[in-house]
Amino acid sequence: MRHTEFWVRMEQALGPAYARTWADQHVLSDLGGRTVNEALALGESPKRVWRAVWADLDLPLSER
Repeated sequence: MRHTEFWVRMEQALGPAYARTWADQHVLSDLGGRTVNEALALGESPKRVWRAVWADLDLPLSER
């Protein structure tokens, strides 16, 4: 998964106005207590970060 696809999915799940704010402020235990933006900045793959977001938001399996 590329970063662009990751952000498209984030915006679909949370809305374009809220996705970036949520990614900057919401800490995910599956990412070692980091935010989405912190994990991506540290080189975590967008696919792994998306899976953590997907699990945290309890999204449908079809969006995994």
